[in-house]
Amino acid sequence: MSLPDALVDALASARHVLALTGSGASAESGVPTFREAQTGLWSQYEPTQLATPEAFAQDPALIWRWYRWRRELVQAAEPNPGHVALARLHSLVDTMTLVTQNVDGLHQRAGSPDVVEYHGNLFANRCHEGSCDTNGADLEAEVPACPQCGGRLRPGVVWFGEAIPDGARERADAAAADCDVFLSIGTSSLVWPAAGLADIASTHGAVVVEINPDATPQTSRSHYSLRARAGELLPELVDSLARRKRSDT
Repeated sequence: MSLPDALVDALASARHVLALTGSGASAESGVPTFREAQTGLWSQYEPTQLATPEAFAQDPALIWRWYRWRRELVQAAEPNPGHVALARLHSLVDTMTLVTQNVDGLHQRAGSPDVVEYHGNLFANRCHEGSCDTNGADLEAEVPACPQCGGRLRPGVVWFGEAIPDGARERADAAAADCDVFLSIGTSSLVWPAAGLADIASTHGAVVVEINPDATPQTSRSHYSLRARAGELLPELVDSLARRKRSDT
C-alpha cells in the first residue's frame, strides 16, 4: 500500500503517539476473538455464561475450564509482524503509549514496554473477594483458592458488566488527550469506553489514523483510514518512519 507522505510526516514530527489495538491485531497470530473461540464444546454457551461475575458465582469450575482452554490457545500463538512493528515504533518516537483491548500478552512478548492492558491479562489471576496478594496459589486446583484469604481466585480479565480498572482507564484517557497522533489498529470501535479514546484524541487536536481491513464507526471520523491488516501495513509504516528519521539527521 502506498502510504500518504503527510501521515509519515505527522509521525515524524509527533511528540506523543498513542496506539490502541483490538482483536484484529491478534487475529493474525491465530488468536480467535472471544466469540470465535466459542466452538466445539463451548458453542453451546453464550458470552454471558462464560464471562460475567454472575456466571463465575454460579459455576466457577466451568469458567476456569473455559479460561484454561483459552490460555492454551494463546500460549501456542506467536507475536506477528504488527506486534513487532509496534515494539519498534517505541524507539522511533519521543513518547509512545500502547493501549490494548487484547488480553493475550503478545505485545509484551514482541518487546513493547509498559503496555496499558485495558481489559486485563488472560494469564493474570486475582482474588474474587478482594485485592489480595495471589502469589503462591495452587493454580492446578479445579477452582484455585486465594492463598491470603481463602476466597476464590478468578482470571485477571475484565468481564461483561465490569468497569475498566481505574489505573488503565486514567492512563489511556490522559494519553488520548495528550497525543499528537492516534493509531486505531484492528479494533471494531464498537466496545466502549475504549471506542471513545479516538474522539478524545481528535478533540485535543491529534491526527487520527485507522488501520483495519473493514470500515468501522470510526472510519468517517479518522483523518486517515487505511484498509489493511496490521501485520501488513504497520511494518511498512514503521520502515517509512525510520527512513524519514535517518534522512532528517
